Amino acid sequence: MELAQDKINLIEKVIRSNRKFVNNEDLYDDFFNETCKRSLPIISTVTSDATLEVYLRKVATSSILNVLKDSGRLRRTRESYVPTQEVPLNDTNSYSNVYANINIEYEPIDFDNGPEDIAVKNEVLQIVIDSIHQINNAEPEKQYLDLYKLRYQEGMTQSEIAQELNLSQSEVSKRLFKLMKKVKKAFN
Repeated sequence: MELAQDKINLIEKVIRSNRKFVNNEDLYDDFFNETCKRSLPIISTVTSDATLEVYLRKVATSSILNVLKDSGRLRRTRESYVPTQEVPLNDTNSYSNVYANINIEYEPIDFDNGPEDIAVKNEVLQIVIDSIHQINNAEPEKQYLDLYKLRYQEGMTQSEIAQELNLSQSEVSKRLFKLMKKVKKAFN
């Protein structure tokens, strides 16, 4: 799938406005590629530009954090992500005293459900629900809707579902896999 220029421009804008982009401009291509890879399945399904921008901001933040971790510029602590300091190997002793007493604190990323977040989630969930109903109507004998409800709404294990629907556990597993594969196609 090829992205339209307006989507490419939006992704670029979102990445460049992220606070983690500052001082990491050299990783722009990695940020862009990771954001595109993660958002491509959803971009064509979101109809509102405002909703898409909110969604892309979350994806870009996550993508940027991953690229920074993978490149060794961030590391995860119990509280948050902290930048790693580049210290020349031949001069480690002079830096150790400087950095020993520094306490760096970052605000954790806030993923509260604002109105835009709820709109994106609702839009995605509606696509999932509609596709499950279509899939179930096309093959009612496979009981896809029942499988979905028991597994994801009731939280039942595959063995429990097998007993409930009088199927083998392996058949439940196969059908759930096929259902998720068909639902993913709805996003393409």
